[in-house]
Amino acid sequence: MIAPSILSADFARLGEEADRVDNADWLHVDVMDAHFVPNLTLGLPVVKSLLKSTALPLDCHLMIDDPDRWAPGYAEAGAANVTFHIEAARDAVQTARAIRAAGALAGLSIKPGTPIEPYLEVLREFDTLLVMTVEPGFGGQSFMSEVLPKVRRARNEVTAGHLRLFIEVDGGIALDTIEAAAEAGADVFVAGSAVYDAADPHAAVTALRDRARPAMNGTGTGSGSGSGETSG
Repeated sequence: MIAPSILSADFARLGEEADRVDNADWLHVDVMDAHFVPNLTLGLPVVKSLLKSTALPLDCHLMIDDPDRWAPGYAEAGAANVTFHIEAARDAVQTARAIRAAGALAGLSIKPGTPIEPYLEVLREFDTLLVMTVEPGFGGQSFMSEVLPKVRRARNEVTAGHLRLFIEVDGGIALDTIEAAAEAGADVFVAGSAVYDAADPHAAVTALRDRARPAMNGTGTGSGSGSGETSG
């Protein structure tokens, strides 16, 4: 599944930018508050407007303080997947349950320096694990291959039946890096500049999907059919 990131799109034309990638599976929305990360992007009012402008499921990645308070609102608005950071959460399980109760998939994200092992039990409450392959906060960074062991560990847990979730990677995903992420076990790929800096974003989405599919090592998706269909 390919999830173009609108962080690399033209913010003045978000509806049109979504239309340019209508062959994507999800549309990735980075919400930043200039506190948890040193950047400020957009928030719930813009997400609500975007939901009216596209049929693509919105994959909202909340890089914010106090996600326990704010995350359920994105699910209530109609986002398909709402992901927050374990490093910012006070009660990750309660927040995941609130997101699910509001009709969305619940996602947990970890920074490159955060180990996965302490959260394997907590992940039973989630539908998506987002492994950051760059430091969160800005687009256009280089892919960090050193985090791929975390993707492999998560995939092993899914294969063993201990977890049932999508494994998503975000940061530096392009034609020259997506294969490594797919081989490690990822099945959802967030791509910003690789899509929106391309002459034809629609074709870029197809090219990324075609590059990832043969490398996926037979992993498939962890909590769905792989068609991109989600609740919300």
